[in-house]
Amino acid sequence: MNSLISRYRAWFLVPCLALTSLSLAGCWDRTEVNDLALVTAAGIDRAGENAVELTVQVFVPRAGGGSQLGQPGSAAGDERSVVRSAKGKTIAEAMAKLQERFPRRIFWGHAEVFIIGEKVARTGIREYVDFFLCFSQPREHADIFVSKGEAKKVLELIPPLERHQAEVLRELSESKVSLHVTLKDLAEMLVGDAGDAALPYLTTLPPPGGKGQQHTIAYIAGTAVFRDDRMIGTLNQQKTRGLMWLRDEIKFSVVTLSPEDANGFISFYLLRSRTKWLPRIEGDRWSMTVEITTEDDVVENTTSLDLLDPEVTRALEAELEREIVRRIELTLKQVQQEMKVDIVGFAEIFHRRYPREWRKVQDRWDEKFPEVEVRVEVDAKILRPGVSGSMITRPKDERRNR
Repeated sequence: MNSLISRYRAWFLVPCLALTSLSLAGCWDRTEVNDLALVTAAGIDRAGENAVELTVQVFVPRAGGGSQLGQPGSAAGDERSVVRSAKGKTIAEAMAKLQERFPRRIFWGHAEVFIIGEKVARTGIREYVDFFLCFSQPREHADIFVSKGEAKKVLELIPPLERHQAEVLRELSESKVSLHVTLKDLAEMLVGDAGDAALPYLTTLPPPGGKGQQHTIAYIAGTAVFRDDRMIGTLNQQKTRGLMWLRDEIKFSVVTLSPEDANGFISFYLLRSRTKWLPRIEGDRWSMTVEITTEDDVVENTTSLDLLDPEVTRALEAELEREIVRRIELTLKQVQQEMKVDIVGFAEIFHRRYPREWRKVQDRWDEKFPEVEVRVEVDAKILRPGVSGSMITRPKDERRNR
């Protein structure tokens, strides 16, 4: 009897399990890539007093033969992205209106670049940063920039080399020629001890002759400086390099000197650099020593100096050190004394080293920061004078030592 019951139970369980397994298929709710509009970049601009304009750049996929999918294309057939905008009282409302203008579902998971228009930057960016961090799709490691003028105009540019402007800006960020800031980095700066921030500042390169105004790129021309979440000014490219020395973010640099007792120029290429900060508090006197060690190669020498001479090399190392100190001090003068914003990161350094003393000034750090005495010490080493240093084509009687 028991065996008969077990047999009937098995006959009943087998079809039940078969039916249950049908609901376990992993693709029942999938969304095909062909049904998505892949956002590669987005821009935020002001649209009147109480409205915002959201602009997205959507990648246009191509078929194997080079034709486009979902886009008629231009006469030349070379359109690689679609740029569309929508306005709303909030970013979320503008997003919803944008979706109405795309036949495909907008997908933010591939957004690599966010651009903030200067008008938005000067009125405050915190609410937009918070939104994109809380919204589930955008990447927190997407690069973020401030544009001179409207962000929309930047996304409408047609670059001559890359497929779209998002690729241009991503490549510029990865080249380390200027500041590289992600959405996550910006959020950390805004909630940091100082609350100040710095973002790459974009401007448009003039188009080549014979080309339309849109056939060009936007490039990083300096740094947008923020007090709290509002932009208050900019640093030029040279002072941006000084800021990167101070923040230990310099990866690429060419420093050109005109030696004191020689005609011509010598250019040094940065190989590696390291910055060390030494905070110190003595009573009411706060000071910071910035120690920088750098190793460089000579890449060009238009002087008559023989760089294979150790005495000449040591003298040039001293001049290189003074030049780096000069550039950093120019940056400090504008940032610390004129703008009075701590985008260098001194607040965090003092907080870690002197937590008790920090708590006494944290509410008035914007007043204390300009009073911090900063001393910059640079130790530069020339590793290789290079072929240019040996002056291979210069007659021996024209070479000279110091």
